Amino acid sequence: MNKKPILFLDHDGVICLSTEWGSRFKKEGLDGLFDRFNQKALNVLNDIIDETDCEIVISSDWRFHATLSQMQQLYKERGIAKPPINYTKISDWVNNAEETRVAEILDYVNKKNITKWVAVDDLDLSELGNFVQTPRSSEGIKQIGVKEKIIKFLK
Repeated sequence: MNKKPILFLDHDGVICLSTEWGSRFKKEGLDGLFDRFNQKALNVLNDIIDETDCEIVISSDWRFHATLSQMQQLYKERGIAKPPINYTKISDWVNNAEETRVAEILDYVNKKNITKWVAVDDLDLSELGNFVQTPRSSEGIKQIGVKEKIIKFLK
């Protein structure tokens, strides 16, 4: 059983906000593959990590474009308090992006016997129960009340 709480984290619309979209390909290397993270959103994410000591598992589609070690390096370079420990499993497409992501997260939770967790995404994954949506892509995780909802699931 995993003792630390798990934060299943999407990037676009959560910490990479629409205000940052389109910044990729302007740099060389790994950093040029991905848009910037919003600094205020990163501050909120770091607050959540500090308060809950959660581990991050990436559910974002960004997992298709970099190895876990590359993503861990990107997190370090971008100032995130902890690197991700894993990706959700790339499963077969279910019916749509939402249902596929739900299936992947539930598979991870069940296989690892995780008891404290939350998924944060701009897609509607409410079927999960342990879920906080960030529907405004320009605000993401820094929307009023989102941090508190996430922390409640992780404590």
